[in-house]
Amino acid sequence: MTTHSVIDEAPYGRFHRKLVLLSSGGPFLDGYILGNIGVVIAGIETQLGLGATELGLVGAAALVGLFIGGLGFGRLTDIIGRKLMYTLDLSALLVGSILCLFVQEGWQLILLRLLLGIAIGADYPIATAMLSEWLPRKERGRCMGMLMAWWFAGAAAAYVVGFVFIEMLGDDAWRWVLASAAVPAALIMVARHGTPESPRWLISNGHRDEARDSIEQALGRVPSEEELDILAEHESHSGMGFTHAFRKPYGRRTLFVSLFWTCQIIPLFALYTFGPTILEAFGMSEDSILGSLLISIVFLVGLFPAIKLIDKVGRRPLIIWSFALMVVPLAVLGLFPNASIGVVVVAFCAYALFSGGPSILEWAYPTELFPTEIRGTAVGVATSASRIGAAVGTYLLPIGLDHLGLGTTMLLGAGVTVIGLIVCIAWAPETNGRSLNEAAGIEPAVPADAVRA
Repeated sequence: MTTHSVIDEAPYGRFHRKLVLLSSGGPFLDGYILGNIGVVIAGIETQLGLGATELGLVGAAALVGLFIGGLGFGRLTDIIGRKLMYTLDLSALLVGSILCLFVQEGWQLILLRLLLGIAIGADYPIATAMLSEWLPRKERGRCMGMLMAWWFAGAAAAYVVGFVFIEMLGDDAWRWVLASAAVPAALIMVARHGTPESPRWLISNGHRDEARDSIEQALGRVPSEEELDILAEHESHSGMGFTHAFRKPYGRRTLFVSLFWTCQIIPLFALYTFGPTILEAFGMSEDSILGSLLISIVFLVGLFPAIKLIDKVGRRPLIIWSFALMVVPLAVLGLFPNASIGVVVVAFCAYALFSGGPSILEWAYPTELFPTEIRGTAVGVATSASRIGAAVGTYLLPIGLDHLGLGTTMLLGAGVTVIGLIVCIAWAPETNGRSLNEAAGIEPAVPADAVRA
């Protein structure tokens, strides 16, 4: 019989709902900041007189920053804790966004986009570690999965704000569109103030009294000494550091989350980029802001069935069947590149629907498969790997379309998805219904239906 901690069995309440919303700020700002640059890139090119190289760097700088931020700050949050970094990184986003108002040269914008990317990349491991370490075990999958929905919501918001500002200000709108990210950053930063530190991290680092106070502040009751003993047993400190995420027994898990995330995001970003050309058949311009907004909404809708299923069917069946089904629409687009617009739209929507499973597991799996001492580190590594995939999917797509054609490019996307499927069949574990301690353990845990509180 497994004894769960006071956090695992806590009733899902107001504190948890607020924490989910606040932790969604990172994905929202990621989608917003990566989306708003595409809306105003034409105005930036004209006013700053950017050449092709500088223009490419403006687009790539945030992705590079995300890579650096995830890799560096994931480890830092494991060392100094989640609470301080939970608000500090947003202050960098706030300042960086406001400074976009004063950009006069291309290198200044490139530097600011790099810094913004670093701050967003830092927030991923910080916020996801904090959230997963507070959530009850029965709500963890659903709540972690909801984070991805906020990425597409952020991208959609960027297109709406960009459209409004361009209509009002014309070519001068780009500074205000980029600076507008300061508004949600400020709101989230203020709302996050006072969030209690993760008691798992506190007790893992020998701060038993602080862990008691943190639980009391969040859950409204003082944990007993026995409950703290159970938590201390689950979170015993073993001195693990950065390299332990790449060594036995956790090296394979790091490779798993990095590979499946990368294999999912390469074709996703490619199809996400290709989406406006589909809508062009309906009389919309390929660069239509409205078209990009609709694409974000389609992918957003595709997440909700997966959020409903993650705690019902389990993580392993969801990710395996999702990858298998994602191959089908990519293969259809590849084998029939001249298909009717109806077939293309159906394939596009099917891919958006099926991709929901891996999209939400990008957030759930990395936080579940590693102990508290290296959880932030592992999430940071996975985040960094995913940004490599995003860059590949975004920047190699036009090359593939020009030199290989649409059909071959889509078949390559299907091939990458097949690799992801093989990785999931070989390595995807089942963590449904398990405590965070059980899920992070290497030894097989008690089956979920055999676990009693």
